[in-house]
Amino acid sequence: MQELETRIVDIDVENIRNILSSNGAEKVKVEDQINDIYDFEDGRLLSKKGYARIRTVNDRLNDKIVYFMTTKKMLSQERFKVMEENETIIDNKKMGEGIFKSLGLVLKESNKKYRESYKLHDCLIEIDINDKSFCPFPYLEIETSSEEKLEKVVTLLGYKLDDTTSKTIYDILAERGLFNKNNKGI
Repeated sequence: MQELETRIVDIDVENIRNILSSNGAEKVKVEDQINDIYDFEDGRLLSKKGYARIRTVNDRLNDKIVYFMTTKKMLSQERFKVMEENETIIDNKKMGEGIFKSLGLVLKESNKKYRESYKLHDCLIEIDINDKSFCPFPYLEIETSSEEKLEKVVTLLGYKLDDTTSKTIYDILAERGLFNKNNKGI
């Protein structure tokens, strides 16, 4: 599935929550995540801004643990990031790890994140707060299928499209001198 994705960094989390709430956004996720990023030993996926991932989600809304096995591939990074994403729920993390390893993939990194997600105007709006050792600032990720919907939500949140970026979180961290040399892509 293709999605348009953009980020807004250095957000005021409480202000965003208030705007979303006052505009009737539906809270669809409250979760703690562990994102295990896999690639081949030579880093060929990450070097092309793609990856394989196993995400462990502690779903606070439904009080359960869910495992997702995902591959992502960057299709375009012009005005918006366009990704091809393939994802499925797996019931056994070890089995997912085994599948990736049997394909020759190795664990490259593991990151922890708190995520709150909302649905509004056919957009998924996600507040991400990462482990400070990885990314010390909160940001929004907005995903949708059309530029018009994206612009509507960005404006509603008090921003302009010029405030958004298609850069990966790693690109943003590198610009700020916070880049971990082991991280290459997403």
